[in-house]
Amino acid sequence: MSTDKPNYQLLEMAKAASITYLENADSLPVSPSKDALALLKDFDEDIPLITNDPIDTLTKLSIIGKDTVVNQGGSRYFGFVNGGILPIGIAARWLADTWDQNAALEVMSPISAKLEAVCERWLVELLNLPRSTKAGLVGGTSVATLCGLAAARNHQYKKMNWDVNEKGLIGAPNLRIIMGEQTHGTVSKMIRLLGFGTQSIELVQSDDQGRILVDSLPPLDSSCILVLQAGNVCSGSFDDFTSLCTKANKSDTWVHIDGAFGLWAESSPLLKHLTAGIELADSWSVDGHKTLNTPYDCGAILCRHPYALIEALQQQGSYIEYSESRDNMIYTPDMSRRARGIDLWACMHHLGRQGIVDLIEKLHNGAKYLALHLSAAGFFIENEIHFNQVIVHAGNDDLTKKILNTLQKNGVIWCGSAIWKGKFIIRLSVCSWQTNEEDLAKTVEEFKRTIE
Repeated sequence: MSTDKPNYQLLEMAKAASITYLENADSLPVSPSKDALALLKDFDEDIPLITNDPIDTLTKLSIIGKDTVVNQGGSRYFGFVNGGILPIGIAARWLADTWDQNAALEVMSPISAKLEAVCERWLVELLNLPRSTKAGLVGGTSVATLCGLAAARNHQYKKMNWDVNEKGLIGAPNLRIIMGEQTHGTVSKMIRLLGFGTQSIELVQSDDQGRILVDSLPPLDSSCILVLQAGNVCSGSFDDFTSLCTKANKSDTWVHIDGAFGLWAESSPLLKHLTAGIELADSWSVDGHKTLNTPYDCGAILCRHPYALIEALQQQGSYIEYSESRDNMIYTPDMSRRARGIDLWACMHHLGRQGIVDLIEKLHNGAKYLALHLSAAGFFIENEIHFNQVIVHAGNDDLTKKILNTLQKNGVIWCGSAIWKGKFIIRLSVCSWQTNEEDLAKTVEEFKRTIE
């Protein structure tokens, strides 16, 4: 193995394999077949005793990988709110990976610091958030929520004269964490990671779309953290931010909005009524790799109280060389990480404000198309089409399960399931920039075929 210089043949091979995959992706099954998945057993080997030729290693990865990946970036994948990937995102990611920047400090990577600062400004403008808002780029909304709740914890405890960074949680005053019964499961997970048990959580009743019932909100005070949703994971619904945040602000309650895919609605004139009042919150979590179709992994924590975020997350060390401008690591839990801001900037710069609006509204219109035509075909649509989510039921759970099993086996489209209001439902998430009316029509035909 030569280490004198980069093996450019490897890069050419990777380029050729990537282009071939993209050229054929639309004709490939959306998810791998059982026969294809059997190829994965070829990875079950002992670690090689000697160095392999890198060409052989890449060849093996390419041959097995092309048939066993899930084509989640394609035009007929509607599962898990997994977004597609813009071509500029792929290209920028390749370039960023080649540069291999550590985005922790400006001194480590000036371009990473600059582009994350620009992305922060653009996000604040697009989402109409308070100008004091700072952003940190993390793996996804799960970690972004962790950051927001950590900032909330420290901020609320500080008002109680309890320094949680010094004293910890043993003997600390009680904090009340209030959220809707339909809140995404990752929020509970992050609450536990922060040292609060589930007994700290007060669940509030929701309506038939999963929105918190404002009149059911318990009395609030300065010991409270209220978690709201911009985009229910099944129905796509949005909480009444104006009413809820106004109540919270009067009582000095911290509000965190989990807006993994839905927060982007704020940038659309057609949909921004859904996000009215989000500027009244204290922190927000959102993903680029869902609605905006950036490469994975690209989440953002946004917080209007910079010092609360910094105090919760900042690392100390005599060897750390902070700059006078932006050091990305002070807004995130991790230090060493890839430069997410490079491909986020590239996607936002390419799309521009109008392109982002067009993409968001295209996803919304795709969901409306599916709901309209599936309803006409005899299926029951169990939700209002708020954003890009569609809940489908076939009339009874057994038939719904049978239809979903057939759809997933056929490989033409892929969608998932959930339990919604006691029913087993099929859940469709329109998330890819590539999904066009032909794909949507084909999806409807696949549903019809299962009941013929």
